[in-house]
Amino acid sequence: MGLVGFVVGQVVGGIFVAIAAAAAGESGQVSRFASMAAPPEWYVGTSLVGLWVGFFVGPWVASRVRGTGQFLRDLGVRFRPVDLAGIPLGLGGQLVLDALYAPFVTHLKHFTAPTQKLVGASHGWGFVVIAVLTVCGAPFFEEILFRGLAFKALARLFAPADPRPTRARAAAIVAAVVVDGVLFGLAHWELYQFAGLAVFGMLLATVSYKTGRLGMNMVAHATFNLVAVLALVTTSGGVVH
Repeated sequence: MGLVGFVVGQVVGGIFVAIAAAAAGESGQVSRFASMAAPPEWYVGTSLVGLWVGFFVGPWVASRVRGTGQFLRDLGVRFRPVDLAGIPLGLGGQLVLDALYAPFVTHLKHFTAPTQKLVGASHGWGFVVIAVLTVCGAPFFEEILFRGLAFKALARLFAPADPRPTRARAAAIVAAVVVDGVLFGLAHWELYQFAGLAVFGMLLATVSYKTGRLGMNMVAHATFNLVAVLALVTTSGGVVH
């Protein structure tokens, strides 16, 4: 269901872009915009919203078909004051990735290209809208798909039938964390940033498992993206997802 949601998001994103392009009188330029280093704000915004439709549909259907039908409860969308601990987690995650990439970043061409493509062409209120989508929208929809649905499914798939805390169960959870992080990295289609995104995805999966909720994940994810947006404004650096 998560895979279906991901595919649906790609399709709906393409449809939304086509509609927006027609409204802007740019129907014949969609392929050119897709290959641009910094496409127009309307292109970025509509493609993101379309993608997130799919990210929502997959978990929603899963909740209806295999859960209780209570979407927020099934996916673990709950917040508590302790979730503010996600702020240092997101900040630390960005700093750790910067340190890991530091020895290689000068040899990686277009390392910040994904960030530039997302917000590089935005300015004024357009930049504010894209920044809000990046900092608030992406953490919510990506977390419900990758940690709310995918990680739970992987943990259930890998875990042994015996519910007791055994080594086999611990190994299954570790495997689910690793696979979830790898899928998270692969989903962004960014070769240079794959390792960093996979590691951060594993961190978020671990937080989800420990807390049993998505609140701290979303706060950490939002902080991570906020740091990257601010880095783009000041130094044209950072990783956004």
